[in-house]
Amino acid sequence: QVQLVESGGGLVQAGGSLRLSCAASGRTLSSYRMGWFRQAPGKEREFVAASWSGGTTYYTDSVKGRFTISRDNAKNTVSLHMNSLKPEDTAVYYCAASTRVAVVTTRAGYDYWGQGTQVTVSS
Repeated sequence: QVQLVESGGGLVQAGGSLRLSCAASGRTLSSYRMGWFRQAPGKEREFVAASWSGGTTYYTDSVKGRFTISRDNAKNTVSLHMNSLKPEDTAVYYCAASTRVAVVTTRAGYDYWGQGTQVTVSS
């Protein structure tokens, strides 16, 4: 079992950047496929990005070209680099780990979750 802890959230102006980090303990992240989700007030938790086997990455359309997911296996962390932030990116961001082989972009496909970190983008 792996424990996940996110950090790096905060308040940023539109057009700015943030880097979220997810630190793992208990197991090495290289054993898992990793994803980032977000949940805005009153909305469902939605898929943002995923890092799968072989270095393959996936992004929801609204963040393509602005967000980048990356892993640092030596530090046992996964990051989400967010550029050109928009007010609609405001949400609690969650790191999640999956044991599935096939790529999943749904909440049900992930087995372990962090507690979330707040990102607020002001206009």
